[in-house]
Amino acid sequence: MAPTYTMAGGKGPNSYSQHSTYQRALLEVAKEKISEAISTKLEINSASNRFNIADFGCSTGPNTFLAVQNIIDAVGQKYRKETQKNPDDNIEFQVLFNDHSNNDFNTLFQTLPPTKGYFVAGVPGSFFGRVLPRDSLHVGHCSYSLHWLSQIPKGIADPNSPAWNKDIHCTGFSEEVAEAYLDQFKIDMGSFLKARGEELVSGGLLFLLGSCVPDGVKMSETMKGMLLDHLGNCLNDVAKEGLINQEELDSFNFPIYPAHVAEFKSVIEDNGCFTIEAFEKISHANEEFPLDPEFLATSNKVTFGGVIESRFGKEAMERTNELYEKKCPEILPELANAKSGMQFFIMLRRN
Repeated sequence: MAPTYTMAGGKGPNSYSQHSTYQRALLEVAKEKISEAISTKLEINSASNRFNIADFGCSTGPNTFLAVQNIIDAVGQKYRKETQKNPDDNIEFQVLFNDHSNNDFNTLFQTLPPTKGYFVAGVPGSFFGRVLPRDSLHVGHCSYSLHWLSQIPKGIADPNSPAWNKDIHCTGFSEEVAEAYLDQFKIDMGSFLKARGEELVSGGLLFLLGSCVPDGVKMSETMKGMLLDHLGNCLNDVAKEGLINQEELDSFNFPIYPAHVAEFKSVIEDNGCFTIEAFEKISHANEEFPLDPEFLATSNKVTFGGVIESRFGKEAMERTNELYEKKCPEILPELANAKSGMQFFIMLRRN
């Protein structure tokens, strides 16, 4: 079984819940687009009083609460406008929070908004497969999760493979490595869409938000690619210090792939279950990460610290993050000249 990775749990200073403002800003910008989409594209069956919403890759909050509340507010507004009835009296909202079984669901449930107007259930399991009954979901949402793959692509960790990658990630230096990551992305994204196609009712909406790479731009030319390369350099330094075995490090890669725009569209069209209602570039105040070494190091630890610790141990992870922050000033000029990535808003309607 392939390992599963989740964001840092808990509510402490190094938890994902305390360091996800970058992702939250994108949700704030997408709120108006989601409201408009629900108003114009979603059919509400007034004969049914139950409305199911799922957030796939929910992590520990609080962003997931904002996302589902945006959807609930928009559905309520549409219902009130079309029926002249109070949605609070006529619709029961059920929110299904999905993530891997080792996600910190305890923190998620402990921090639920006290005045929430919906019923809650946790749904553990990989979103690359079915996690909900067929034709049971009205609106699905997934934010900053689809760059994670279900596994390391084949050949990436094999020294005898032409796709062997010693640089921890696919940043565009090898055509074979890039193709291996793309092939795995196609498999995983196809599985994700197939599962959602079975779970969503006809006419249901699926909102996808996150990061991708503009067509014609290499991952290595973007800030995120440069930061991953910086992390790889720091891991190599820790190996030279003896805290990590070099051969084991050479076989270590992150299971992430920020796809190009055309790659995303191609997989969606090949799936055939959905109509693309919107595929837009959106932005927020922090278009890219702020060039602050402490912020970048903390974000790195929250996102990748668990992966590194599970493979190399806590001491190696802590030392890597210490070097990451210490050496960040050396790459700030390069980061300042990086090509822009792309934050996307995708709206799909179930055929």
